[in-house]
Amino acid sequence: MNDNTIKFVVPDEADQEMKALLTTVYSALSEKGYNPINQIVGYLLSEDPTYITNYKSARSLICKVDRDELLQELVRHYLFD
Repeated sequence: MNDNTIKFVVPDEADQEMKALLTTVYSALSEKGYNPINQIVGYLLSEDPTYITNYKSARSLICKVDRDELLQELVRHYLFD
């Protein structure tokens, strides 16, 4: 078993892109009457894209971002912003 820690590094440009993407997905879910936080969390935990609506291409947008990188950015923002 490998005991090395894997280090993720997300460039600043990717950070801004992820924020814009999540904002778009959040808006699409809200407009369709879903609870956006619950739906996004469901997607992040299960990686099942059906948690995200196809409305305004939200599902295809969120699938473009690596889930691990998205989780990393969410945790970083929660702790340091």
